[in-house]
Amino acid sequence: MLYKQLRQACEDHVQAQILPFREYPFFDSLDSVVFLKKINTCWQDHCRQMVSFLPSHVIETKLSRLVSYCLYRDMGLELFRTHIISDKMVQSKTIDGILLLIERERSGEAVDRSLLRSLLGMLSDLQVYKDSFELKFLEETNCLYAAEGQRLMQEREVPEYLNHVSKRLEEEGDRVITYLDHSTQKPLIACVEKQLLGEHLTAILQKGLDHLLDENRVPDLAQMYQLFSRVRGGQQALLQHWSEYIKTFGTAIVINPEKDKDMVQDLLDFKDKVDHVIEVCFQKNERFVNLMKESFETFINKRPNKPAELIAKHVDSKLRAGNKEATDEELERTLDKIMILFRFIHGKDVFEAFYKKDLAKRLLVGKSASVDAEKSMLSKLKHECGAAFTSKLEGMFKDMELSKDIMVHFKQHMQNQSDSGPIDLTVNILTMGYWPTYTPMEVHLTPEMIKLQEVFKAFYLGKHSGRKLQWQTTLGHAVLKAEFKEVKGFQVSSSRNGCSSVSNEGDGFSFEEIKWARIERDKEWRKRLQYPLACRQRVRSKSPKEEVEDGRQVHFNGRIQAQMKETVCIISLSFTTERVFQDRQYQIDAAIVRIMKMRKTLGHNLLVSELYNQLKFPVKPGDLKKRIESLIDRDYMERDRDNPNQYHYVA
Repeated sequence: MLYKQLRQACEDHVQAQILPFREYPFFDSLDSVVFLKKINTCWQDHCRQMVSFLPSHVIETKLSRLVSYCLYRDMGLELFRTHIISDKMVQSKTIDGILLLIERERSGEAVDRSLLRSLLGMLSDLQVYKDSFELKFLEETNCLYAAEGQRLMQEREVPEYLNHVSKRLEEEGDRVITYLDHSTQKPLIACVEKQLLGEHLTAILQKGLDHLLDENRVPDLAQMYQLFSRVRGGQQALLQHWSEYIKTFGTAIVINPEKDKDMVQDLLDFKDKVDHVIEVCFQKNERFVNLMKESFETFINKRPNKPAELIAKHVDSKLRAGNKEATDEELERTLDKIMILFRFIHGKDVFEAFYKKDLAKRLLVGKSASVDAEKSMLSKLKHECGAAFTSKLEGMFKDMELSKDIMVHFKQHMQNQSDSGPIDLTVNILTMGYWPTYTPMEVHLTPEMIKLQEVFKAFYLGKHSGRKLQWQTTLGHAVLKAEFKEVKGFQVSSSRNGCSSVSNEGDGFSFEEIKWARIERDKEWRKRLQYPLACRQRVRSKSPKEEVEDGRQVHFNGRIQAQMKETVCIISLSFTTERVFQDRQYQIDAAIVRIMKMRKTLGHNLLVSELYNQLKFPVKPGDLKKRIESLIDRDYMERDRDNPNQYHYVA
């Protein structure tokens, strides 16, 4: 009975409060704020009055304090919801006023946030927050940011636009903390992300990603990654454009022959750049790392063989004596970076061929900067490609070590000879299977050198009976001492040694006299003679100054001046690429025969598929077809009479 009386009294009081709100004018923004303040005051008074209406003796004698409070509180909320907030006019004025304040705050105006917090708390307590306010709030938010995104994408550059998006997300997050119900956070933030980011992913990337990467705008790239990671499909879109950028930029480095000189260094710099972006901006995301590797592998092999060749030459430039650019630690880091590029190339056999040629030159001429660095590089290659890849390279080092031991014993032997001669001879014993193949060329040596060769041959074969020595004098070099104002040394190849030593017999000679004195082949001799004439310090002078032709005179240049005590004049002709192609043909032939011998009969497509699985270098279908035809012509296999695409092995 007491509860019913109390409820009736409260209901009469609440009904009396509704009339002023229905009659209140609501024409401009000022009135809306005043209205909101009045409804808030009404709500606050109602809450206080509900507590004061509660009889104290009821709490103490019949119900526990908590149960009584909840009972009367629920009654008060129900009455306020039913008679005030559920009124269409009052609810509309309240919701529209709240939305207007939020809109003004989003526009940069200062508003009464405590008023908003109190009113939205009221709607939440009355259980009308979600249906009456949140749905309309999210709808207006969606429209606002959809229009804002379209407008700002046209007006602002990408970094500025991304800063604005971050600012908006921060502002909306702060609204949730300050006055919105926490349940609104997820749909609100999702709405902002969708309209400002999700709807413009492609446009943002097309408009700004390449520029940010070109300019190495690390903070902006980090912000882009963080924002794109918030929306569905954002990272995937960034991944695709990231990959396209790497391929486009890298292809421009690799494909242009005019940039060959700087290709490897440019690739190393580019790799450092993208690694830094991944580490600092993309949070070392494995997806970005893996796609970067795939992209590098794609563009670096768009130009077959050349990158492999240039990488090998770049290694040579770093390992060659005279390279004072880096400390041992820096050199080791550089080699590690080069090995990363090496992993991307398909033509590793091309790299191996050029690397072997350059290594041979460094070892034979004694121009290796560091044995430790050489062995470190060899260890890296072995770890990457296996022992089979480096077995011949390791054999070259073993040959050099054994040659040093042999020369120690040979020099001891020569000390016991009465006529050792003025020439200090050093011989390197090379195992034919380890070293690059060199074209034999007859060189006419001086009588003193021929005599010393025979002495060494007798010494060596006396200790190693049954072995055969084949002299490769074109691989040798000599240090010639010439007397100008002071003694100068010239390091030249053995054949040019013969050319230069003619000067001991006079001051001037015709081309024919030099040629017949030292070598028979006209074409090769012109090349040998031309180089000392073109050297930075001219050892000889000719008249007139054109290509060496019959009848031209060559004179010893006694006026040469050089700051160095030893001037290096070495040139080599390389047929490395052609040899790689020949080796590949042999490997293809061997693989075809091996497969057919095992399978006996096989269709063309299956044979080609097997070859792709076995061959460790890139090969075109047309090249495979040519090798198959060659083996058919040589009776290693034959076509099926009824099916020309079927092959049979011929035992």
